[in-house]
Amino acid sequence: MRSVYFSEKELECRCCGKVDMDPEFLSMLDNLRVAFGGPLVLNSAFRCPTHNAFVGGVPNSAHTFGRAVDIRCNVGQTRFKLIGCIMALGFKRVGVAKGFIHVDNDPYLPQRVMWMY
Repeated sequence: MRSVYFSEKELECRCCGKVDMDPEFLSMLDNLRVAFGGPLVLNSAFRCPTHNAFVGGVPNSAHTFGRAVDIRCNVGQTRFKLIGCIMALGFKRVGVAKGFIHVDNDPYLPQRVMWMY
């Protein structure tokens, strides 16, 4: 499955170029883009295990299964709007950092959680 709004380049692993995004997650991500009503810049999407370890990702990160992205966001009003859209669309895993929001739909990880970096 291809994304309507995100290019293969935006979704690929930064070290090896592999793109292996989960189709259900990619559909949710496209729906998030529509709900948000404007472009979303991805800091990170798919990560191979090697790149995930290099950037300090946790083992079995949702990124390594193509079920997560980190969306650039460093303005409070934008963060509020984006989190509202994320919650309305049924994402159940959200991480909030100063400069990005992590969102994933990994069914094998704890659900209905939000954490800070």
